[in-house]
Amino acid sequence: MGIIIGIDVGISTTKIVGLVDGKPSSPLRISAADPITSLYGAFGKYLHDNNIELDNVEHVMLTGVGAAYVKNDVYGVATSRCDEFVADALGAIYESHLDHAMVVSMGTGTSFVMCQGGNDIRHIGGIGIGGGTLQGLSRIMLNTSDIKQVSALAMQGDISHVNLLIGDISAQPLPGLPMEATASIFARAKNDASKEDIACGLIYMVLQSIGSAAVLAAQGTGCRDMVLIGNLSLLPQCKEVFPALEKLYGVRFHIPKFSEYCTAIGAALAFQK
Repeated sequence: MGIIIGIDVGISTTKIVGLVDGKPSSPLRISAADPITSLYGAFGKYLHDNNIELDNVEHVMLTGVGAAYVKNDVYGVATSRCDEFVADALGAIYESHLDHAMVVSMGTGTSFVMCQGGNDIRHIGGIGIGGGTLQGLSRIMLNTSDIKQVSALAMQGDISHVNLLIGDISAQPLPGLPMEATASIFARAKNDASKEDIACGLIYMVLQSIGSAAVLAAQGTGCRDMVLIGNLSLLPQCKEVFPALEKLYGVRFHIPKFSEYCTAIGAALAFQK
């Protein structure tokens, strides 16, 4: 059996992974001005970097919003398409080793997919808050849309300078709400707030909103495990925000090793289905 290539085609960024003997190998990402350029650039670089001959590729599986722009087989290799929500679920379940979980795909916006095993996959819904939100607000408030730069600024910020906490409005914890829980996002922000504090507030706002929405989406399902995938899962602030939400809601948030590439991994795995 040859190599199965899974490709998550975004509008400007493509993620690619090979399935070798049933296991993901050497994930890679490429950015370009358009989806076709990034797709073919990623494919060529993947073959080159891993010393793979085109004849050794058995099948290409495409997913993602940019996949609609690809009408033909990629480099003449048999090519199929996989629903993005299915790819999200298959990749997240494979990487997290969980059977029952809410998959939280943090892309430009955020989608929620309930997965029970590899066959019961349901798109629950989503919210229009994600990496696009963070980029847009950062562009307006910090004059940059570089997420790495925003994250670096946020590392020097203090969330208590911009967010109102329960401890700021109550002399004692409220039922189910510890003193350090957020009462209101950006409610303490002042006119002269530093860029560092603003960056911290923006990242916390996006991550807290996603985490809380995921918990609400899972209500009534019995699911207490949330698997976070997508680019935002790489933010160092995830290690601060999501453990606090775990304590608040009594759930578990998981970030797999290859969380950024789960959708591409899931696309490749879908070929075996």
